[in-house]
Formats: sequence, C-alpha cells, structure tokens
Amino acid sequence: MILYLDTSALAKKYIQEQDSDSVQGWMDDADLVGTALITRAEIASTLTRAIQSNRLPTLGARQALKDVRAEWQDYQRILINENLVARADALACEHNLRGYDAVHLACALTWQDALQTPVTFATFDGQLRDAAKNSGLSVLPESVDHENHA
Repeated sequence: MILYLDTSALAKKYIQEQDSDSVQGWMDDADLVGTALITRAEIASTLTRAIQSNRLPTLGARQALKDVRAEWQDYQRILINENLVARADALACEHNLRGYDAVHLACALTWQDALQTPVTFATFDGQLRDAAKNSGLSVLPESVDHENHA
C-alpha cells in the first residue's frame, strides 16, 4: 500500500489519542508513506496550540515535535509548486474545501499520478475524506466524524 497522510492522520502517530493505533498499523503495512511538505509546519502548530490550550503536557508535546523532526526524512514529502496549487484551487472550489485541505488532496492525487499506482489517503476530517473518495482515492478510515477538523 502507498499511504498518504494528511496532518490529522500523521499527528496521531505522535500524539496518543483515539485512532493512534490504527494510524500506526496503516503505516506499518504501507510500502511507502508520504505527506505534503507543509505537514511539518501544521503539526508544529497543532502541538503548540495543544500546549497552550492545556490539551497536551508541555514535555509530551516537545517530545512529539522532536520525534516528528527526527523522523521527517523517513516520509516522502510532496513538494508544492504552481501546478499543484492550481490543482488545489480547482479542488477547493469543486469540493468546498479549506485551503490546506485542498493542498493535501492535490498532493495525494499528484503523487498518485507520478507513481502511476493507487494511493490510499488517510484523514480524520470527514469533508476531506469524502472529497478524496469522490476524487477516486481509496480512503482510511472507512468513516469519520464530519465535524472533525485538524
């Protein structure tokens, strides 16, 4: 399996919460794991906000961020360029997606095109999951809460 993780999915590898074990299992089963280059900044933001809102202890968040940075080179990082942003623009309009969600979907579709093999898209955002499925990607998990946003 070729696995693309958006921020909501990859964050669960580093923050123990509901579905973290599922994400780790998918990653273990994958032959290749990729994400958008922006995901690193998004995870850093997520961890920092979790500290500020007292949802995550400072030490735990700092260790998680250290782990992300140490493992970052292990992921296939999909670069963002003008063509990809144009594709994200169209996807945002077609599926009523937020900007970075459209970028994640464009990254996964572009990666699938480049590899010429199916990519499985992992997200815990219901709207993004539906857009990925409607765009022809296999999706994980099979169902999610549509109110969940990373």
